[in-house]
Amino acid sequence: MRTAYSVETVRNAERELMARLPEGALMQRAAAGLAAACAQVLGRVAGRVYGGRVVLLVGSGDNGGDALYAGARLARRGAGVTAVPLSPDRVHGAGLAALRRAGGRVAGSDGARELIERADLVVDGIVGIGGKGGLREEAVPLAQAAARSRASVVAVDLPSGVDADTGQVHGAAVRADLTVTFGAHKPGLLIDPAREYAGSVRLVDIGLPLPDEAAELEALQHADVARLLPVPGVESDKYRRGVVGIAAGSARYPGAAVLAVAGALRGGAGAVRYVGPAGDAVIARYPETLVSDRGPGRAGRVQAWVVGPGAGDDAGTVAEVLAAEVPVLIDADGLRLADAAAVRARTAPTLMTPHAGEAAALLGVGREEVEGARLASARELAGRYGATVLLKGSTTVVAGAEGGPVRVNSTGTSWLATAGSGDVLSGLAGSLLAAGLSARDAGSAGAYLHGLAGRFAAQGAPVGAHEVAEAVGRAWRDVRAVERGV
Repeated sequence: MRTAYSVETVRNAERELMARLPEGALMQRAAAGLAAACAQVLGRVAGRVYGGRVVLLVGSGDNGGDALYAGARLARRGAGVTAVPLSPDRVHGAGLAALRRAGGRVAGSDGARELIERADLVVDGIVGIGGKGGLREEAVPLAQAAARSRASVVAVDLPSGVDADTGQVHGAAVRADLTVTFGAHKPGLLIDPAREYAGSVRLVDIGLPLPDEAAELEALQHADVARLLPVPGVESDKYRRGVVGIAAGSARYPGAAVLAVAGALRGGAGAVRYVGPAGDAVIARYPETLVSDRGPGRAGRVQAWVVGPGAGDDAGTVAEVLAAEVPVLIDADGLRLADAAAVRARTAPTLMTPHAGEAAALLGVGREEVEGARLASARELAGRYGATVLLKGSTTVVAGAEGGPVRVNSTGTSWLATAGSGDVLSGLAGSLLAAGLSARDAGSAGAYLHGLAGRFAAQGAPVGAHEVAEAVGRAWRDVRAVERGV
Protein backbone atom coordinates (compact mmCIF):
# COMPACT_ATOMS: atom_id res chain seq x y z
CA MET A 1 0.00 0.00 0.00
CA ARG A 2 1.28 3.46 -0.87
CA THR A 3 0.80 5.99 1.91
CA ALA A 4 1.04 9.79 2.03
CA TYR A 5 1.71 11.96 5.07
CA SER A 6 1.00 15.54 6.05
CA VAL A 7 3.75 18.14 6.09
CA GLU A 8 3.58 18.34 9.88
CA THR A 9 4.05 14.59 10.25
CA VAL A 10 6.96 14.57 7.81
CA ARG A 11 8.61 17.53 9.52
CA ASN A 12 8.33 15.87 12.94
CA ALA A 13 9.86 12.67 11.57
CA GLU A 14 12.69 14.65 9.98
CA ARG A 15 13.48 16.37 13.27
CA GLU A 16 13.45 13.06 15.10
CA LEU A 17 15.82 11.50 12.58
CA MET A 18 18.16 14.51 12.34
CA ALA A 19 18.64 14.42 16.11
CA ARG A 20 20.23 10.97 15.69
CA LEU A 21 22.33 11.72 12.59
CA PRO A 22 25.43 13.85 11.97
CA GLU A 23 24.64 17.37 10.85
CA GLY A 24 23.73 17.54 7.18
CA ALA A 25 23.47 13.76 6.74
CA LEU A 26 19.74 13.79 5.96
CA MET A 27 20.15 16.44 3.26
CA GLN A 28 22.98 14.43 1.72
CA ARG A 29 20.73 11.35 1.56
CA ALA A 30 18.07 13.36 -0.23
CA ALA A 31 20.61 14.96 -2.58
CA ALA A 32 22.08 11.57 -3.48
CA GLY A 33 18.69 10.23 -4.46
CA LEU A 34 17.83 13.39 -6.37
CA ALA A 35 21.15 13.33 -8.25
CA ALA A 36 20.67 9.69 -9.22
CA ALA A 37 17.23 10.44 -10.63
CA CYS A 38 18.53 13.51 -12.50
CA ALA A 39 21.38 11.46 -13.96
CA GLN A 40 18.88 8.98 -15.35
CA VAL A 41 16.86 11.80 -16.91
CA LEU A 42 20.01 13.27 -18.47
CA GLY A 43 20.85 9.85 -19.85
CA ARG A 44 17.52 9.81 -21.66
CA VAL A 45 17.42 13.39 -22.93
CA ALA A 46 21.13 14.12 -23.55
CA GLY A 47 22.54 10.64 -24.01
CA ARG A 48 24.85 10.90 -20.95
CA VAL A 49 25.50 12.97 -17.84
CA TYR A 50 28.85 14.31 -19.06
CA GLY A 51 28.25 17.49 -21.02
CA GLY A 52 24.57 17.68 -20.09
CA ARG A 53 23.29 21.20 -19.44
CA VAL A 54 21.55 21.58 -16.08
CA VAL A 55 19.87 24.65 -14.58
CA LEU A 56 19.01 24.69 -10.87
CA LEU A 57 16.20 27.03 -9.80
CA VAL A 58 17.13 27.56 -6.18
CA GLY A 59 14.91 28.91 -3.43
CA SER A 60 15.95 29.96 0.06
CA GLY A 61 15.07 26.82 2.04
CA ASP A 62 16.34 23.28 2.42
CA ASN A 63 14.62 22.46 -0.86
CA GLY A 64 17.18 24.71 -2.56
CA GLY A 65 19.95 23.06 -0.57
CA ASP A 66 18.90 19.64 -1.85
CA ALA A 67 19.06 20.97 -5.42
CA LEU A 68 22.51 22.53 -4.90
CA TYR A 69 24.06 19.40 -3.40
CA ALA A 70 22.52 17.26 -6.15
CA GLY A 71 23.86 19.73 -8.71
CA ALA A 72 27.33 19.37 -7.19
CA ARG A 73 27.16 15.60 -7.67
CA LEU A 74 26.14 16.05 -11.31
CA ALA A 75 28.92 18.61 -11.86
CA ARG A 76 31.50 16.15 -10.54
CA ARG A 77 30.31 13.75 -13.24
CA GLY A 78 30.95 16.33 -15.94
CA ALA A 79 27.57 18.01 -16.33
CA GLY A 80 27.48 21.73 -16.90
CA VAL A 81 25.48 22.93 -13.90
CA THR A 82 24.31 26.50 -13.35
CA ALA A 83 22.41 27.59 -10.25
CA VAL A 84 19.96 30.49 -10.39
CA PRO A 85 19.25 31.64 -6.80
CA LEU A 86 15.94 33.48 -6.51
CA SER A 87 16.99 35.03 -3.19
CA PRO A 88 20.79 35.29 -3.37
CA ASP A 89 21.08 36.68 0.15
CA ARG A 90 19.23 33.70 1.62
CA VAL A 91 20.59 30.83 -0.47
CA HIS A 92 21.82 27.64 1.26
CA GLY A 93 25.46 28.61 1.81
CA ALA A 94 27.01 25.17 2.25
CA GLY A 95 25.16 23.79 -0.77
CA LEU A 96 26.24 26.71 -2.94
CA ALA A 97 29.87 26.27 -1.84
CA ALA A 98 29.70 22.56 -2.68
CA LEU A 99 28.40 23.35 -6.15
CA ARG A 100 31.19 25.86 -6.80
CA ARG A 101 33.87 23.44 -5.58
CA ALA A 102 32.52 20.86 -8.04
CA GLY A 103 32.82 23.28 -10.95
CA GLY A 104 29.25 24.53 -11.04
CA ARG A 105 28.39 28.12 -11.86
CA VAL A 106 25.99 30.72 -10.43
CA ALA A 107 23.93 33.09 -12.58
CA GLY A 108 21.51 35.88 -11.86
CA SER A 109 17.84 35.65 -12.71
CA ASP A 110 18.23 38.19 -15.54
CA GLY A 111 19.83 35.64 -17.85
CA ALA A 112 17.99 32.63 -16.47
CA ARG A 113 15.43 32.33 -19.25
CA GLU A 114 18.15 32.03 -21.88
CA LEU A 115 19.91 29.38 -19.82
CA ILE A 116 16.65 27.44 -19.45
CA GLU A 117 16.02 27.56 -23.21
CA ARG A 118 19.37 25.83 -23.82
CA ALA A 119 19.12 23.37 -20.91
CA ASP A 120 18.64 19.62 -21.07
CA LEU A 121 17.39 19.51 -17.48
CA VAL A 122 15.81 22.07 -15.16
CA VAL A 123 15.69 21.26 -11.44
CA ASP A 124 12.88 22.97 -9.51
CA GLY A 125 14.19 23.70 -6.02
CA ILE A 126 12.23 26.92 -5.54
CA VAL A 127 9.77 26.09 -2.75
CA GLY A 128 9.59 23.10 -0.42
CA ILE A 129 6.66 21.21 1.05
CA GLY A 130 5.88 24.03 3.48
CA GLY A 131 5.01 26.46 0.70
CA LYS A 132 1.49 27.89 0.54
CA GLY A 133 -0.21 29.59 -2.37
CA GLY A 134 1.15 29.85 -5.89
CA LEU A 135 4.63 30.88 -6.96
CA ARG A 136 5.97 34.26 -5.96
CA GLU A 137 5.94 36.85 -8.72
CA GLU A 138 9.67 36.63 -9.46
CA ALA A 139 9.48 32.84 -9.91
CA VAL A 140 6.62 32.80 -12.41
CA PRO A 141 8.67 33.75 -15.52
CA LEU A 142 11.18 31.00 -14.73
CA ALA A 143 8.44 28.38 -14.38
CA GLN A 144 6.92 29.55 -17.65
CA ALA A 145 10.30 29.42 -19.39
CA ALA A 146 10.82 25.86 -18.16
CA ALA A 147 7.39 24.85 -19.46
CA ARG A 148 8.16 26.32 -22.89
CA SER A 149 11.63 24.81 -23.14
CA ARG A 150 12.63 21.41 -24.46
CA ALA A 151 14.25 20.62 -21.10
CA SER A 152 12.97 17.93 -18.79
CA VAL A 153 11.82 19.39 -15.45
CA VAL A 154 12.53 17.57 -12.19
CA ALA A 155 10.84 18.89 -9.05
CA VAL A 156 12.52 18.54 -5.66
CA ASP A 157 10.09 16.89 -3.21
CA LEU A 158 7.04 18.69 -4.68
CA PRO A 159 6.41 20.99 -7.66
CA SER A 160 6.77 24.55 -6.44
CA GLY A 161 3.45 26.35 -6.12
CA VAL A 162 1.24 23.39 -5.22
CA ASP A 163 -0.08 22.63 -1.74
CA ALA A 164 1.52 19.52 -0.27
CA ASP A 165 -1.30 18.74 2.16
CA THR A 166 -4.39 19.39 0.07
CA GLY A 167 -3.44 18.97 -3.59
CA GLN A 168 -4.78 22.45 -4.30
CA VAL A 169 -3.11 24.86 -6.71
CA HIS A 170 -3.59 28.57 -6.06
CA GLY A 171 -1.99 30.49 -8.87
CA ALA A 172 1.04 29.64 -11.01
CA ALA A 173 3.01 26.47 -10.30
CA VAL A 174 5.86 24.48 -11.82
CA ARG A 175 4.87 21.62 -14.11
CA ALA A 176 7.33 18.77 -13.65
CA ASP A 177 8.04 15.73 -15.78
CA LEU A 178 9.35 13.96 -12.68
CA THR A 179 9.02 14.71 -8.97
CA VAL A 180 11.60 13.18 -6.64
CA THR A 181 10.06 13.14 -3.18
CA PHE A 182 11.85 12.24 0.03
CA GLY A 183 10.87 9.95 2.88
CA ALA A 184 7.17 9.70 2.06
CA HIS A 185 4.60 10.68 -0.48
CA LYS A 186 2.74 13.88 0.25
CA PRO A 187 -1.04 14.09 -0.37
CA GLY A 188 -0.59 16.69 -3.10
CA LEU A 189 1.40 14.19 -5.17
CA LEU A 190 -1.58 11.82 -5.31
CA ILE A 191 -4.55 14.22 -5.55
CA ASP A 192 -5.56 16.39 -8.48
CA PRO A 193 -5.14 19.11 -9.45
CA ALA A 194 -1.64 19.06 -7.91
CA ARG A 195 -0.97 15.53 -9.13
CA GLU A 196 -1.20 16.77 -12.70
CA TYR A 197 1.76 19.09 -12.03
CA ALA A 198 3.95 16.37 -10.51
CA GLY A 199 4.46 14.15 -13.57
CA SER A 200 5.93 10.79 -12.62
CA VAL A 201 6.77 10.46 -8.94
CA ARG A 202 9.81 8.72 -7.49
CA LEU A 203 10.11 8.12 -3.76
CA VAL A 204 13.59 8.25 -2.21
CA ASP A 205 13.84 6.45 1.12
CA ILE A 206 15.79 8.58 3.58
CA GLY A 207 14.87 6.55 6.67
CA LEU A 208 12.04 8.61 8.12
CA PRO A 209 10.20 6.92 11.04
CA LEU A 210 6.61 7.16 9.76
CA PRO A 211 3.95 4.85 11.25
CA ASP A 212 1.11 3.71 8.96
CA GLU A 213 -1.50 4.98 11.42
CA ALA A 214 -0.29 8.55 10.89
CA ALA A 215 -0.98 8.48 7.14
CA GLU A 216 -3.32 11.05 5.59
CA LEU A 217 -3.86 9.10 2.37
CA GLU A 218 -3.68 5.49 1.24
CA ALA A 219 -3.42 4.22 -2.32
CA LEU A 220 -4.22 0.53 -2.67
CA GLN A 221 -2.03 -1.63 -4.89
CA HIS A 222 -2.81 -4.96 -6.57
CA ALA A 223 -1.88 -7.03 -3.52
CA ASP A 224 -4.08 -4.93 -1.21
CA VAL A 225 -7.10 -5.28 -3.49
CA ALA A 226 -6.48 -9.00 -3.97
CA ARG A 227 -6.79 -9.50 -0.21
CA LEU A 228 -10.14 -7.70 -0.19
CA LEU A 229 -11.84 -9.49 -3.07
CA PRO A 230 -14.39 -12.14 -2.06
CA VAL A 231 -13.61 -15.68 -3.21
CA PRO A 232 -16.33 -18.36 -2.83
CA GLY A 233 -15.53 -21.40 -0.72
CA VAL A 234 -16.51 -24.99 -1.37
CA GLU A 235 -19.73 -24.60 0.62
CA SER A 236 -20.76 -21.28 -0.93
CA ASP A 237 -24.08 -20.79 -2.65
CA LYS A 238 -25.56 -17.67 -4.20
CA TYR A 239 -27.03 -16.51 -0.92
CA ARG A 240 -23.86 -17.07 1.10
CA ARG A 241 -21.97 -15.07 -1.52
CA GLY A 242 -24.42 -12.20 -1.12
CA VAL A 243 -27.34 -10.82 -3.09
CA VAL A 244 -27.26 -7.23 -4.30
CA GLY A 245 -30.41 -5.28 -5.14
CA ILE A 246 -30.34 -2.72 -7.96
CA ALA A 247 -33.06 -0.05 -7.84
CA ALA A 248 -32.24 1.97 -10.93
CA GLY A 249 -33.38 3.09 -14.35
CA SER A 250 -36.54 4.70 -15.64
CA ALA A 251 -38.55 4.85 -18.82
CA ARG A 252 -36.24 7.63 -19.96
CA TYR A 253 -32.98 5.99 -18.80
CA PRO A 254 -33.31 2.18 -19.05
CA GLY A 255 -29.65 1.91 -19.99
CA ALA A 256 -28.56 3.03 -16.53
CA ALA A 257 -30.27 -0.02 -15.07
CA VAL A 258 -28.65 -2.35 -17.60
CA LEU A 259 -25.16 -0.95 -16.91
CA ALA A 260 -25.57 -1.02 -13.12
CA VAL A 261 -26.66 -4.66 -13.35
CA ALA A 262 -23.69 -5.38 -15.63
CA GLY A 263 -21.29 -4.04 -13.00
CA ALA A 264 -23.08 -5.89 -10.21
CA LEU A 265 -22.94 -9.24 -11.99
CA ARG A 266 -19.15 -8.95 -12.12
CA GLY A 267 -18.68 -7.76 -8.56
CA GLY A 268 -18.53 -10.96 -6.55
CA ALA A 269 -22.06 -11.26 -5.19
CA GLY A 270 -23.93 -14.51 -5.83
CA ALA A 271 -27.07 -12.98 -7.32
CA VAL A 272 -28.45 -9.68 -8.54
CA ARG A 273 -32.05 -8.56 -7.96
CA TYR A 274 -33.33 -5.77 -10.16
CA VAL A 275 -36.26 -3.58 -9.17
CA GLY A 276 -37.59 -0.90 -11.47
CA PRO A 277 -39.28 -0.06 -14.77
CA ALA A 278 -36.41 -1.30 -16.97
CA GLY A 279 -36.92 -4.98 -16.19
CA ASP A 280 -37.48 -6.01 -19.81
CA ALA A 281 -34.26 -4.34 -20.94
CA VAL A 282 -32.33 -5.90 -18.07
CA ILE A 283 -33.62 -9.44 -18.55
CA ALA A 284 -33.07 -9.25 -22.32
CA ARG A 285 -29.39 -8.51 -21.75
CA TYR A 286 -28.77 -10.45 -18.54
CA PRO A 287 -31.24 -13.33 -18.13
CA GLU A 288 -29.57 -14.43 -14.87
CA THR A 289 -30.90 -11.31 -13.14
CA LEU A 290 -33.78 -11.75 -10.68
CA VAL A 291 -36.29 -9.12 -11.84
CA SER A 292 -39.16 -7.70 -9.80
CA ASP A 293 -41.61 -4.86 -10.33
CA ARG A 294 -43.04 -4.88 -6.80
CA GLY A 295 -40.67 -2.34 -5.22
CA PRO A 296 -37.60 -2.76 -2.99
CA GLY A 297 -39.55 -3.82 0.08
CA ARG A 298 -41.03 -6.86 -1.66
CA ALA A 299 -38.18 -7.79 -3.97
CA GLY A 300 -36.81 -10.52 -1.74
CA ARG A 301 -33.69 -10.96 0.33
CA VAL A 302 -30.72 -8.73 -0.38
CA GLN A 303 -27.47 -8.02 1.51
CA ALA A 304 -27.02 -4.55 -0.04
CA TRP A 305 -28.81 -2.07 -2.28
CA VAL A 306 -27.70 0.21 -5.09
CA VAL A 307 -30.13 3.04 -5.72
CA GLY A 308 -30.23 6.04 -8.02
CA PRO A 309 -28.63 5.47 -11.44
CA GLY A 310 -31.11 6.77 -14.03
CA ALA A 311 -33.87 6.95 -11.41
CA GLY A 312 -35.29 10.23 -12.69
CA ASP A 313 -37.62 11.65 -10.04
CA ASP A 314 -38.53 8.45 -8.22
CA ALA A 315 -38.00 9.75 -4.69
CA GLY A 316 -40.27 7.05 -3.21
CA THR A 317 -37.96 4.22 -4.25
CA VAL A 318 -34.94 6.07 -2.89
CA ALA A 319 -36.65 6.59 0.45
CA GLU A 320 -37.70 2.93 0.62
CA VAL A 321 -34.15 1.75 -0.01
CA LEU A 322 -32.73 4.14 2.59
CA ALA A 323 -35.08 2.62 5.16
CA ALA A 324 -33.60 -0.85 4.59
CA GLU A 325 -31.32 -2.19 7.32
CA VAL A 326 -28.58 -3.30 4.93
CA PRO A 327 -25.67 -1.40 3.33
CA VAL A 328 -26.79 1.04 0.64
CA LEU A 329 -24.91 2.67 -2.23
CA ILE A 330 -26.44 5.95 -3.44
CA ASP A 331 -25.52 7.27 -6.87
CA ALA A 332 -26.61 9.73 -9.56
CA ASP A 333 -30.29 10.79 -9.21
CA GLY A 334 -30.41 9.06 -5.83
CA LEU A 335 -27.99 11.65 -4.44
CA ARG A 336 -30.37 14.44 -5.43
CA LEU A 337 -33.47 12.64 -4.17
CA ALA A 338 -32.13 11.27 -0.89
CA ASP A 339 -33.22 13.07 2.25
CA ALA A 340 -30.08 14.12 4.12
CA ALA A 341 -31.62 13.45 7.52
CA ALA A 342 -32.63 9.94 6.44
CA VAL A 343 -29.07 9.23 5.30
CA ARG A 344 -27.61 10.49 8.57
CA ALA A 345 -30.12 8.42 10.57
CA ARG A 346 -29.13 5.13 8.95
CA THR A 347 -27.40 2.57 11.16
CA ALA A 348 -26.22 0.31 8.33
CA PRO A 349 -23.29 1.49 6.17
CA THR A 350 -23.94 4.02 3.41
CA LEU A 351 -21.70 4.65 0.42
CA MET A 352 -22.32 7.79 -1.66
CA THR A 353 -20.68 8.01 -5.10
CA PRO A 354 -20.99 11.55 -6.51
CA HIS A 355 -19.00 13.11 -9.31
CA ALA A 356 -17.76 16.68 -8.83
CA GLY A 357 -20.98 18.30 -10.08
CA GLU A 358 -23.17 16.21 -7.79
CA ALA A 359 -20.85 16.81 -4.83
CA ALA A 360 -20.96 20.55 -5.52
CA ALA A 361 -24.77 20.51 -5.48
CA LEU A 362 -24.81 18.63 -2.17
CA LEU A 363 -22.30 21.03 -0.63
CA GLY A 364 -23.89 24.15 -2.10
CA VAL A 365 -20.70 25.29 -3.83
CA GLY A 366 -19.48 25.62 -7.42
CA ARG A 367 -18.17 22.59 -9.28
CA GLU A 368 -14.79 24.25 -9.71
CA GLU A 369 -14.46 24.50 -5.93
CA VAL A 370 -14.89 20.75 -5.57
CA GLU A 371 -12.49 20.01 -8.43
CA GLY A 372 -9.90 22.32 -6.89
CA ALA A 373 -10.22 20.81 -3.40
CA ARG A 374 -11.11 17.16 -3.92
CA LEU A 375 -9.71 15.95 -0.61
CA ALA A 376 -11.45 18.56 1.51
CA SER A 377 -14.72 18.15 -0.41
CA ALA A 378 -14.88 14.38 0.09
CA ARG A 379 -14.15 14.75 3.80
CA GLU A 380 -16.76 17.48 4.16
CA LEU A 381 -19.44 15.38 2.49
CA ALA A 382 -18.60 12.33 4.59
CA GLY A 383 -18.89 14.40 7.75
CA ARG A 384 -22.17 16.05 6.77
CA TYR A 385 -23.92 12.82 5.81
CA GLY A 386 -22.30 10.35 8.18
CA ALA A 387 -21.54 8.23 5.13
CA THR A 388 -18.55 6.95 3.23
CA VAL A 389 -18.05 9.14 0.15
CA LEU A 390 -16.48 8.02 -3.10
CA LEU A 391 -15.82 11.20 -5.07
CA LYS A 392 -15.37 10.25 -8.72
CA GLY A 393 -13.10 12.11 -11.08
CA SER A 394 -9.58 12.47 -12.36
CA THR A 395 -8.43 11.13 -9.03
CA THR A 396 -11.16 9.17 -7.30
CA VAL A 397 -11.00 9.48 -3.51
CA VAL A 398 -12.83 7.54 -0.80
CA ALA A 399 -13.40 9.26 2.53
CA GLY A 400 -14.71 7.11 5.35
CA ALA A 401 -17.63 8.08 7.52
CA GLU A 402 -15.48 7.36 10.57
CA GLY A 403 -12.57 9.53 9.42
CA GLY A 404 -9.10 8.06 9.09
CA PRO A 405 -6.89 8.03 6.00
CA VAL A 406 -8.62 8.91 2.75
CA ARG A 407 -8.04 6.41 -0.01
CA VAL A 408 -7.08 7.60 -3.46
CA ASN A 409 -7.42 5.37 -6.49
CA SER A 410 -4.27 4.71 -8.49
CA THR A 411 -5.87 3.10 -11.55
CA GLY A 412 -8.04 4.57 -14.25
CA THR A 413 -7.85 6.38 -17.54
CA SER A 414 -9.34 9.58 -18.91
CA TRP A 415 -11.30 7.40 -21.36
CA LEU A 416 -13.54 6.45 -18.41
CA ALA A 417 -15.14 9.89 -18.69
CA THR A 418 -17.98 8.45 -20.73
CA ALA A 419 -21.74 8.11 -20.24
CA GLY A 420 -22.72 5.13 -18.10
CA SER A 421 -19.27 4.47 -16.67
CA GLY A 422 -20.41 5.55 -13.21
CA ASP A 423 -23.41 3.22 -13.40
CA VAL A 424 -21.04 0.28 -13.92
CA LEU A 425 -18.98 1.38 -10.93
CA SER A 426 -22.09 1.63 -8.74
CA GLY A 427 -23.18 -1.90 -9.55
CA LEU A 428 -19.66 -3.24 -9.05
CA ALA A 429 -19.13 -1.54 -5.68
CA GLY A 430 -22.66 -2.44 -4.55
CA SER A 431 -21.97 -6.08 -5.31
CA LEU A 432 -18.83 -5.93 -3.17
CA LEU A 433 -20.94 -4.44 -0.36
CA ALA A 434 -23.33 -7.37 -0.63
CA ALA A 435 -20.41 -9.79 -0.54
CA GLY A 436 -19.47 -8.45 2.89
CA LEU A 437 -16.91 -5.70 2.32
CA SER A 438 -17.12 -2.51 4.36
CA ALA A 439 -18.27 0.63 2.57
CA ARG A 440 -14.70 1.94 2.53
CA ASP A 441 -13.27 -1.30 1.15
CA ALA A 442 -16.10 -1.81 -1.34
CA GLY A 443 -15.68 1.71 -2.70
CA SER A 444 -11.89 1.45 -2.84
CA ALA A 445 -11.74 -2.01 -4.42
CA GLY A 446 -14.59 -1.18 -6.78
CA ALA A 447 -12.86 1.98 -8.00
CA TYR A 448 -9.59 0.10 -8.43
CA LEU A 449 -11.15 -2.68 -10.51
CA HIS A 450 -13.25 -0.20 -12.48
CA GLY A 451 -10.19 1.90 -13.31
CA LEU A 452 -8.17 -1.13 -14.31
CA ALA A 453 -11.04 -2.42 -16.46
CA GLY A 454 -11.20 0.99 -18.12
CA ARG A 455 -7.52 0.72 -19.04
CA PHE A 456 -7.93 -2.77 -20.43
CA ALA A 457 -11.05 -1.86 -22.39
CA ALA A 458 -9.74 1.40 -23.80
CA GLN A 459 -6.09 0.62 -24.59
CA GLY A 460 -5.66 4.23 -25.66
CA ALA A 461 -8.87 4.57 -27.66
CA PRO A 462 -12.47 5.63 -26.95
CA VAL A 463 -14.50 3.07 -25.04
CA GLY A 464 -18.15 2.55 -24.09
CA ALA A 465 -19.39 1.81 -20.58
CA HIS A 466 -20.59 -1.66 -21.59
CA GLU A 467 -17.04 -2.47 -22.68
CA VAL A 468 -15.73 -1.38 -19.30
CA ALA A 469 -18.19 -3.74 -17.61
CA GLU A 470 -17.05 -6.59 -19.86
CA ALA A 471 -13.42 -5.95 -18.88
CA VAL A 472 -14.03 -6.16 -15.11
CA GLY A 473 -13.42 -9.92 -15.19
CA ARG A 474 -10.02 -9.38 -16.77
CA ALA A 475 -9.19 -6.75 -14.15
CA TRP A 476 -10.27 -9.13 -11.37
CA ARG A 477 -8.04 -11.90 -12.74
CA ASP A 478 -5.12 -9.50 -13.13
CA VAL A 479 -5.40 -8.43 -9.49
CA ARG A 480 -5.81 -11.97 -8.18
CA ALA A 481 -2.79 -13.15 -10.19
CA VAL A 482 -0.56 -11.16 -7.80
CA GLU A 483 -1.86 -13.11 -4.81
CA ARG A 484 -1.38 -16.40 -6.64
CA GLY A 485 2.13 -15.40 -7.65
CA VAL A 486 1.37 -15.66 -11.36
